[in-house]
Amino acid sequence: MHNKRFILIFALCSLLFAPISAQRAMNRPYVDDKLFHFGFQLGVNFSTFHVADSELELAPDPLHPDQKEVFHARVSSLLPGFHVGFISDLRLCKFLNLRFCPGMMFTSRTISYKTESGRPVPDKGAHIDVLAMPVYLPLYLKWSAEREGNYRPYVIAGGGASFNVSRDREKPILLNLMDYFCEVGFGVDLYFRWFKFCPEITYRIGFANQLAPAQGRMELPPYETFYTDAISRLTSHSVCLTFNFE
Repeated sequence: MHNKRFILIFALCSLLFAPISAQRAMNRPYVDDKLFHFGFQLGVNFSTFHVADSELELAPDPLHPDQKEVFHARVSSLLPGFHVGFISDLRLCKFLNLRFCPGMMFTSRTISYKTESGRPVPDKGAHIDVLAMPVYLPLYLKWSAEREGNYRPYVIAGGGASFNVSRDREKPILLNLMDYFCEVGFGVDLYFRWFKFCPEITYRIGFANQLAPAQGRMELPPYETFYTDAISRLTSHSVCLTFNFE
């Protein structure tokens, strides 16, 4: 009789403490001790331009060169893009990693124009779509907190260079080839049985002027140069939601 009670109590205790034991079980407990590891990235981004107007008086209509206007340009919409990349990670110490994450980003932005007097913009209209496919080469420092069970928050910061590989010289707005940027963000490492999944949010700021001048572009009709001449500087800004698989 006592043996049956003991077995019953043991079974009940096992049922009560089984969830707690399961929660405490750590998946891949030694994965962060590796000197090198690799992975890949998938994500979405929302990119925009910081636009600086030239404040020049321009004549958008070649038939009336004396009718000049001051144009103002702004990014009228944020269209979602996506990006893919590769992760190479070097462990510097328990809480610090050096990461090199090359990849490619696909972005689309719409620049809208309006005149200071409110007159409509002629010819192609008041909106120009700007597409870009930059290949980026960033270097990051990743600082992680102490691991708690199967999650570990972290912050990340770094910078690098990007190279735009889709430049259409027949478009009214042409982007330069190179850009330089810095990036900051945060995320969390989630440990599963076979891999580590790391959702991450970062903010990227570009420093180089992305606007290529209209002068010297033989393929651009003269009446379209005002789309470029109305702007003195374009710098890129992006918010990225990235899913890392390591």
